[in-house]
Amino acid sequence: MSKSQAKPSPEIEVRPPSHLFYLSSLRRPLVDRAEGIYFWTKDGRRFIDGSSGPMVANIGHSNRNVLDAMKRQMDKTTFAYRLHFENEPAEELARELAGKLPEGMDRIFFVSGGSEATESCIKLARQWAVATGQPKRWKVITRFPSYHGGTLGSLSITGDDALAETFTPMMRVMPTVPAPTAWRDRDNLSMEQRGIRYADMLEEKIQSEGPESVLAFIMEPIGGAATAALVAPDSYYARIREICDRYGILLIHDEVMSGAGRTGKFLGGDHWNCRPDIVALSKGLGSGYAPLGALAAPMRLVEPLLASGGFQHGHTYAGNPLACAAGLAVLGEMDRLDLIANAAAMGDVLMAELKGLQKRFPFIADVRGKGLLTGAEMVADPETLKPIDPARKATQRLLDHAYARGLIIYGRKVKGGVDGDNFMVAPPMIITKEQIGEMIAIIGDSLQALAEELDLPVEG
Repeated sequence: MSKSQAKPSPEIEVRPPSHLFYLSSLRRPLVDRAEGIYFWTKDGRRFIDGSSGPMVANIGHSNRNVLDAMKRQMDKTTFAYRLHFENEPAEELARELAGKLPEGMDRIFFVSGGSEATESCIKLARQWAVATGQPKRWKVITRFPSYHGGTLGSLSITGDDALAETFTPMMRVMPTVPAPTAWRDRDNLSMEQRGIRYADMLEEKIQSEGPESVLAFIMEPIGGAATAALVAPDSYYARIREICDRYGILLIHDEVMSGAGRTGKFLGGDHWNCRPDIVALSKGLGSGYAPLGALAAPMRLVEPLLASGGFQHGHTYAGNPLACAAGLAVLGEMDRLDLIANAAAMGDVLMAELKGLQKRFPFIADVRGKGLLTGAEMVADPETLKPIDPARKATQRLLDHAYARGLIIYGRKVKGGVDGDNFMVAPPMIITKEQIGEMIAIIGDSLQALAEELDLPVEG
């Protein structure tokens, strides 16, 4: 039996049921160690981390300099509550981070993850509006589909029916506009014109909701799992900024996945010089070494809050010294190894290889992304873009085929979480050209196996 015809080995291990209820009855192998772009399991198997976990491990696993920095901090203190003490790692990380962000984006609030970061952003925006005499502003317009987190606050601005439906009665769901999926459109417009059209949908929504009630617009400059690295036409970004300015609305960039250098710029929005009012960061900021996220904003938004009594928000681990020491070391390694430049260069290699797979497997209708945040969308018919029957679970089958061959990639439904198949390839920023070749070979074998299993078209 050829490699492409091999059936995926079972992912189930014969072990007692787990006490961890976030695990399903299907047991994954026990991880033993990780280094660079690789994981090894207790039974000796090696896996390539082709998605950096959920796009987290930007600088790779077990970086000695980061671990040593964390050990030095552990020998001092692992916790100091922010209302009782300031701590040096948090101060230094805030200073370093501000230096990498757009000019003026120099006030930082640390949290422990992406959901906390986006929720902090909308709470900052709301308190700023109240503090500046605009209490009627409370609506945060978001895109559909999109993903901004799993807490009730961040879920309320997430455009994903599959995730939100159960909890809708418990939260205030916010208005949405279509995500700029311009590649799917079948019209006579240029991509530049489509970008303007999608941006203008925001203005239409503002007007229909009542401009005096709209507080902010939140978007991922480069899409995450909900849209598989979707990139809007270039014209979209400047027009969005113009519309927000016209109506006095805050523009929030969710850079949880696209930030911290992954796309070949420190922020995804930097590719278009797109100036946000507030930024959410996480994932690659801590790179998996410690739970870490951040809100960044200019003093013009923070000062009114401070003058009115302070930010009415916080978490126990906000500004944790151990997490901040890890984050500071991560930024240091990004600079020392010139990883943002490597993400840009290796991203070009990866994109070319994925486009090569698209020619070989025409059921891949679109390949997109920036740097080492890439995605590909699969359909049953590349001409009509008819989706693959959801009952066939194409995305999960592809992920299973890759996993059985020692590669971890990522995937999720791209039409509100209920339809549309994709896979994402987003390896650590330390990856080499040779390692990309190894990944692509496995993806190619996995796509071949999927095509044979689901009777999808293959060239040649």
